[in-house]
Amino acid sequence: MVEKFSGNMLHTPSGFSEPHRHDYYTCLLLDKGRVETLVDFQKTIIHSNTIFISYPGQVHQVLTSTICSGWFLSFDSKLVEDAVRTALEQSLSEIITLDLCASDVLWFKQLIGLLFEQSDENHSIPFNPYVQHSLLTAFIHQVTMAFQAREQITTVHHSTRNVSITKEFKQQLRHHFKSFKRPADYADLLNISVSYLNDTVKHVTGFSLSYFIQQEIIKEAQRLLCYTDLSIKEIAISLGYEDFKYFNRFFRKITTVSPGSFRKNYLL
Repeated sequence: MVEKFSGNMLHTPSGFSEPHRHDYYTCLLLDKGRVETLVDFQKTIIHSNTIFISYPGQVHQVLTSTICSGWFLSFDSKLVEDAVRTALEQSLSEIITLDLCASDVLWFKQLIGLLFEQSDENHSIPFNPYVQHSLLTAFIHQVTMAFQAREQITTVHHSTRNVSITKEFKQQLRHHFKSFKRPADYADLLNISVSYLNDTVKHVTGFSLSYFIQQEIIKEAQRLLCYTDLSIKEIAISLGYEDFKYFNRFFRKITTVSPGSFRKNYLL
């Protein structure tokens, strides 16, 4: 889906000012203006000439907005080629934003404009799903290449192997955090020792395996607490914790508040 917008995003009928979650990728190309968003409870500022991409499952909400213009693009992960989806899933960043130069802005605007024409049933050009998919593929590839190039700059002081191992760990964690809670589980998946994996990830990112595992679990717990009506016990079970009291203690240890208090404070 492609949508062109203009105005204050807080006042749109799409409900961007309310916490929302999608099971597909969403992309914002901001042409003019400034938007402050909350992405998985982290504040993110999106300026003009910036592309922002939200992963499937992330909770996001617009907090403040100036008068803006730009494009929204949403697409199912099934439409993304395996290699590109892997690159996105292995990202070392939980939030993807790209500041664009003038030529890049023009290129992306022209491409997303063509996508808009192909998705507009009232346009004189007949809808062609093959053309639309090709345009979408080009857009996603270009965004991914630009983001990878930026990540390479931030990891230039680390070996290619260490960065690759860290990214593979991040990808496996996204898929298995509900089932695998121990660092050893991920070391087994990657066929390396726990100590080597932990040292590698900590060297590249500054954080241990346990930190990332805990944060992934807590992040999903917070999403479910704020975005669903599931009971805390149901949330604990969905995250792989049969012992409801243990989950409560774990959540409080990491966040300093109980799951119930977090939900209550967030909804106030």
